[in-house]
Amino acid sequence: MKSIAVIGSGTMGNGIAHSFAQHQFKVALVDVQADALTKALATIAKNLDRQIAKNLITEADKQQTLANITTYTNLAEAVKDVDLVVEAATENAVLKEKIFQELDKYAKPEAILASNTSSIAITQIAAVTQRQDKVIGMHFMNPVPVMKLVEVINGYATSADTTAKIMALAQQLDKIPVEVNDYPGFVANRILMPMINEAIYTLYEGVAGVTEIDTVMKLGMAHPMGPLQLADFIGLDVCLAILKVLHEGFGNPKYAPCPLLVNMVTSGKKGVKSGEGFYNYQHGTKDLVVAEKFR
Repeated sequence: MKSIAVIGSGTMGNGIAHSFAQHQFKVALVDVQADALTKALATIAKNLDRQIAKNLITEADKQQTLANITTYTNLAEAVKDVDLVVEAATENAVLKEKIFQELDKYAKPEAILASNTSSIAITQIAAVTQRQDKVIGMHFMNPVPVMKLVEVINGYATSADTTAKIMALAQQLDKIPVEVNDYPGFVANRILMPMINEAIYTLYEGVAGVTEIDTVMKLGMAHPMGPLQLADFIGLDVCLAILKVLHEGFGNPKYAPCPLLVNMVTSGKKGVKSGEGFYNYQHGTKDLVVAEKFR
């Protein structure tokens, strides 16, 4: 596989495109909005500059990586000749099913269709296609060019051949693929999200403050980032969506989202992406400043 399409040019999509292009894959980066594609290319260029500054790549490597990416607003045109499509659209089941119906229609029959979903069932997504054996999950971690893990998720009908190809492909990207099966949250978020939710409950119930909770987990459990800061980084809306999938999928009240998380998302406090969550990110420095609400 040398020709890849990435659907969605947001944080995950542009990171996935960056990683494939840097490893000499030809990448079609697709988004419905042309300005989003322009922003994505600027982000990729900026991240490549960071790699140059760290002596990880050269200027020539940067230019070749950018040359390997072609942008499209027309999905049918973008995917017609590729070997693999990686969907990285918003974490919404209805939207993903619609995209996969279109991918099944326009991609060549032998193409593998992968989703970067962090919680939505691969089996559910595959069911809307006529190639369930060629549908699989490739759950990259953020930031994609840096993080090594790729969760490779087998749907109920995913073939062993498809899995083997995707495991090998992830290794070509200098990633470490881990094969898992298709149950709510898979492995990463089934374990991570309840921890984040419990940290939010700990704040909600007044056990400790934002800084104190994150400090305990960083110093006591050797986490590089506290759970509340990590939630901000992931996006509180994304955390809420994943917890809802876990709660509905297992029917277990232990996965019920904390009311504080629900209220924050409802009020538009989504973490880094909105400028405020448990911390405030509008002051223009890397210093962690607790949001006024929690001081």
